[in-house]
Amino acid sequence: MSDASAPPEAAAEPAGPAQSTVFDAAEFQRRTGAGPEQMRALDRFLALLTDWNGRMNLVGPSALAEFWGRHAYDSAQLLALAPDALTWADLGAGAGFPGLVLAILLKGRPSAHVHLVESQTKRTNFLNAVVAALDLPATVHNARAESLTLKVDVVTARALAPMDRLLGYAWPYLKAGALGLFLKGQDVEIELQPAARYWKLDLQLTPSLSHSQGRVVQVKRAVRVKPR
Repeated sequence: MSDASAPPEAAAEPAGPAQSTVFDAAEFQRRTGAGPEQMRALDRFLALLTDWNGRMNLVGPSALAEFWGRHAYDSAQLLALAPDALTWADLGAGAGFPGLVLAILLKGRPSAHVHLVESQTKRTNFLNAVVAALDLPATVHNARAESLTLKVDVVTARALAPMDRLLGYAWPYLKAGALGLFLKGQDVEIELQPAARYWKLDLQLTPSLSHSQGRVVQVKRAVRVKPR
């Protein structure tokens, strides 16, 4: 959710579930099937996020109140789109959405691992604290997204940058065979228009489960047709 490789103005958060919907921990558990241990870990994550947010600006003022629907469920929905994926890279991991949520839900699966890529040191300090406190199968990388050469099953990002730039950040992962799963808002089709000038894409837009206007961009194959 951060600006790991993009200017702050690119990091607008996706809209959460409709305000008429009561979306609390019980609703999250009902929709995802999360077990008691996973729910305890998510509660601990929320407590740590609340504590750290009092000292640094990790999330906006409404995010903590909307944690379960707008952030946790928005992140968790990705697992259903790649149920067999074990290794993930979250670019611009920021406050841990979707990466920390994925690591919590994947914990206990053999060989599961999440790489949390974040360029801002203060945010990597938070990510490392949560990973250590919850003993998560995750590694925090204090680096720019496009500077790493990680081999993963899925590369993901949430509110990191417009699609044309985001594809550039994700290119090292995509060209190594990763599936791209990018959480986007209602303007994603507009974002894809300039991206088409630089990329030939095999993609699918899937409706978000967390908001009626959100989309998940599934990039199955990407070919750079000219440099940006």
